[in-house]
Amino acid sequence: MSAEDYDVVVVGSCMTDLVSQAPRLPRVGETIHGHKFFIGFGGKGANQCVQAARMGAKTAMVCKVGKDVFGDNYIQNFKNNGISTDYVEQTSDAATGAASIIVNDAGENAIVIVAGANMLLGDPELQKAQGALNHAKVMICQLEISPDTSLNALRAARKHQVRTIFNPAPAFPDLSPEFYKLSDIFCCNESEAEILMGKTVATSEDAGKVALELLRRGCGSVIVTLGSQGCVVLSSQDSHPKHIPTTSVTAVDTTCTMGSGLSAWVPDLDVCHHSFTTHGGDADMIPNSPELPQEIPWKEILRKASNLFKPSF
Repeated sequence: MSAEDYDVVVVGSCMTDLVSQAPRLPRVGETIHGHKFFIGFGGKGANQCVQAARMGAKTAMVCKVGKDVFGDNYIQNFKNNGISTDYVEQTSDAATGAASIIVNDAGENAIVIVAGANMLLGDPELQKAQGALNHAKVMICQLEISPDTSLNALRAARKHQVRTIFNPAPAFPDLSPEFYKLSDIFCCNESEAEILMGKTVATSEDAGKVALELLRRGCGSVIVTLGSQGCVVLSSQDSHPKHIPTTSVTAVDTTCTMGSGLSAWVPDLDVCHHSFTTHGGDADMIPNSPELPQEIPWKEILRKASNLFKPSF
């Protein structure tokens, strides 16, 4: 596959998820019994890349994993999903990133991540992937890697008029102003919006106000997701906030809802609904990359999203 073939290039994180399911989250200093444990493939960047591939896009992942069993397994998982691993590097200087996740019976979670090799992804890897970055239709990045690396990836994409999608997660309040200006689509959830803006985001009206401020900071289009309330969207072409509700469902786990599915491209939330709800409201497996939907109409979703969100260049 040549660099010109890629629809989506993701510059981002890989996390091995160590997931425990328990009736409730433990209190500080408490040990409780869980009822299930499994190891899955996670990380915001990898989730997005896998979902894009399963939606039919030709994808490449730019990331760094450790020279360990988790890293080896992750590379194989990318290959199993038809994702180019030409720009996946392994290092002996750090372990593959890992996330310890506890999920209660209500679908709520507590997560500790150790970024590991993710934080070693930098300019040398971006240089190696320059051809893919320059010719992709879309480049996606987040903040589970070094912010400088994400920023440089956005700069490279903008220089070559590649559409950019930025997910500011995990968020921090002093985000460089360049992130906003380099984001054709800026997609955050309500808690990330609160951190970035220093304002409470509890309703669609709140989300509309912060989305307008994000637009003023230079974003081409803004999506603020609100969980069960759906999302609020607007763009530089249409700055009137639009609230898009979603169908009420029974949550199993929300761990990968923002990271997965390129949900920033899906204003009607069809992919989010498909990916993160259970069959009949009951399931015994939390969605991670092996559980993501295999057949979704990528071209139709892209057409819908392109009509609503146009690049800012």
